[in-house]
Amino acid sequence: MHRSFWRDHLPEIIMALANVFAVGLGMGVPVFAILLGFPVGWWLVRRFQRAAGPAGLDPATGLRQLLVWGAGLAGVTLLLALVIWSPQVPNAFDPGFDAVEFGIPLILYTSQASMIGWLVLMIVVSPVLQWMAALTGGALALVTTPRAKR
Repeated sequence: MHRSFWRDHLPEIIMALANVFAVGLGMGVPVFAILLGFPVGWWLVRRFQRAAGPAGLDPATGLRQLLVWGAGLAGVTLLLALVIWSPQVPNAFDPGFDAVEFGIPLILYTSQASMIGWLVLMIVVSPVLQWMAALTGGALALVTTPRAKR
């Protein structure tokens, strides 16, 4: 009997929707999505261990799967960041644009440099940080798991 798509992929769908909610909770700043990476990484490793059965999960296989699934989660954040922040890219190269009035913190010396830095932070660095958080949570789950005796 063939299972439905929704039943097969329900955990992934819930994870992606939780990620969308976390980005929305931060109003486009994915700080909560980055923090979501830790429990997602932990949960992913526990899920891989349950799927491995009584033989146990090989740590190298678990890390490989965690790299891929963590990258998928970060890919959702990257897609959301592109949708939210890419319309502001032309403002970053407008010399008359005032980042402070737009609500961007003046993290660098000039308004234009701050806007460019902010966009790089939101679009590039945030998904990488989320991926690293998922890897850290998953690695901690692997380390705290007692190994099966062979």
